[in-house]
Amino acid sequence: MSVKGPTLNPAIEFHVVNDLGWPRLRPLQEAAVGPVRSGADCILIAPTAGGKTEAATFPVLSSMVEENWQGLTVLYVTPLRALLNNLHPRIEKYGAWLGRTVGLWHGDVGDGPRRRILADPPDILLTTPESLEAMLVSRRVDHDRFFGNLHTIIIDELHSFAASDRGWHLLGVLARLERIAGRDIQRVGLSATVGNPEEIGQWLQGDPRRELRVVTEEAPADAPQPDITLDFVGSEANAAKVIAALHRGEKRLVFCESRRKSEHIARALRDMGVETFVSHSSLPADERRRSEQAFAEAQNTVIVATSTLELGIDIGDLDRVIQVDAPRTVASFLQRLGRTGRRPGTVRNTLFLATDSDAFLEAAGLLLLWRRGFVEPVLPPPHPQHLVAQQLLALALQEGAFDATAWRSWWGEAAASGLMTQAEEVLAYLRAEGFLVEDGGRLMIGPTAEREFGRRHFMDLLSSFAAERELRVIAGTKEIGFISPLALPRADAKGEQKAILMNGRAWHVETVDWQRFVVYVSQVSQKADVRWQSAPIALSFELMRAQRDVLLGETPDVPHTQRAEDRLASLRERRAAQVAESGLVVERAGSDVQLWSWAGLKANETLRAALGGAEGRSYNDVMVIRGLDDTADISRTSVDGAVPAIPEEMARELKFSAALPHDVAVRILAERFTDAAGAEDVTEHRLVRAVDGGNP
Repeated sequence: MSVKGPTLNPAIEFHVVNDLGWPRLRPLQEAAVGPVRSGADCILIAPTAGGKTEAATFPVLSSMVEENWQGLTVLYVTPLRALLNNLHPRIEKYGAWLGRTVGLWHGDVGDGPRRRILADPPDILLTTPESLEAMLVSRRVDHDRFFGNLHTIIIDELHSFAASDRGWHLLGVLARLERIAGRDIQRVGLSATVGNPEEIGQWLQGDPRRELRVVTEEAPADAPQPDITLDFVGSEANAAKVIAALHRGEKRLVFCESRRKSEHIARALRDMGVETFVSHSSLPADERRRSEQAFAEAQNTVIVATSTLELGIDIGDLDRVIQVDAPRTVASFLQRLGRTGRRPGTVRNTLFLATDSDAFLEAAGLLLLWRRGFVEPVLPPPHPQHLVAQQLLALALQEGAFDATAWRSWWGEAAASGLMTQAEEVLAYLRAEGFLVEDGGRLMIGPTAEREFGRRHFMDLLSSFAAERELRVIAGTKEIGFISPLALPRADAKGEQKAILMNGRAWHVETVDWQRFVVYVSQVSQKADVRWQSAPIALSFELMRAQRDVLLGETPDVPHTQRAEDRLASLRERRAAQVAESGLVVERAGSDVQLWSWAGLKANETLRAALGGAEGRSYNDVMVIRGLDDTADISRTSVDGAVPAIPEEMARELKFSAALPHDVAVRILAERFTDAAGAEDVTEHRLVRAVDGGNP
């Protein structure tokens, strides 16, 4: 197990061989030892189940022991509490090899364990950005004593953080921790395959002067090809029949793209006598844990999940992954594919079951991109001024008051680049509107911040995302899930009320306690349904163009069932008038112009804005524009500076928007829905007039 340069501590090498039974480290784990032990910032890239956790923790533990780090010196951060729960016993075992302790702190951890951690800090703490923020603003945490010895932070599922505001929030918290520790904290990001690892690493650092090492595990040249099959089944009921009939005796993980669809599939499988578990974000954490544990220990069973099981939660060895319809990105598909093929002699596999023609075309386009080797770049959301406001307010809570002229020192280089670049303007607004008030040159929480965010001791300021307000669903004394108030069933003309579907079972609503926001239910055997609020899905430019390529005759190089072959031929015939080799199809239907751009919802809305906010509506594949007399205007249009029109009331959906000028909040949302490159590509294509003038 020797490697060049720095090595692992001998005790770790001993336990890897004798405790874990590994004859050797995986390639990524070997390659990561030197970079991680050097103290440089690192990005470790490998597929799901590629051993990234060990690639980071083994060398960090080695440095901890051999350099005699004392106190809490390592943070291990993930986006999911369930993932932390899953990792805790594993990392705890690794720490015990060297006599080091590992703690767990998140929103579900009780006050007793938290007090013990504060009294006797562990060497490694597993937590979330929101819990770190809560500790920083808490009066019961001695920041200098608790965080003063930090050396390294390991950020698992980095791509998930970087693609959302939680990543910006994490960077702000990390900069404040560095100020407390008085040193640069080594940043080690773990990620599945992404299209731009160097750029994500530089974003994570925030300071271009820091050293960055990217370590990637490449698939061996002789690795077996994944077993991918594309099928068309035409309905959710048929998908359930196929899942029930195929691979009996095996452990199957079924991914669905919505909570509602996962509930429908689970109910249908149970009706057919298949042992089935469910996992999605509107089920209680305890229920998901029970399902995942039961699934891990069982055979001949199915777990139906949304993206909650896409990340690195260990649910044991899987035989099959089945994808109902299509994930939204190639990166997501790779995460799910990596769930399989872990045992010697097995290969990674995914069976796609498309329930309608649109989903089939999405799946075919995605597989075409995958075969081309395309993986989406991870792009942090632009213009996080609302997170700047949150960080300034959180600092006031943390310190009680801070020097109005020295706030930059809390974010170091991030004050000049990255997150805090527009902090001066945001700070001026916070002061002008009474969110922060000055006393003797120091800024503290003002009455406006108390009014907007002071509920439950400023709990709303601790997280960067706004959770949907849902009713708790309780059967007897057991909590079974959460549901939107808008999804409560109404009585029909006969006074009969439909049942709601939750955890794959039907429930009759007995009563609703609106003061406690609780729904009491009893189980029934009738038909049932459930809905959650959802926004239109904006597919990427690349995925939409791949769908166009499929319609024009390019077929993904994966096995197809006969049903899939027939559906593909039917789709190409039915949609032939909407694609053209020589350009993009434009049709006129009455006063409407239909431009079959195949560019994605964001690009289409950006182009519509560039056309002066032309009346109409956009979809992922087509733009409908009203009152456009000359279609040549499209080709002559400049998209520079164009942003889609966003309803002003949507500004409330941006967390902390109350701490920004209203027009700034609206502008942030608009710019985050902009695809200028895609819109410009549309204007550069030749427009081909359809000969039949038909409707889409």
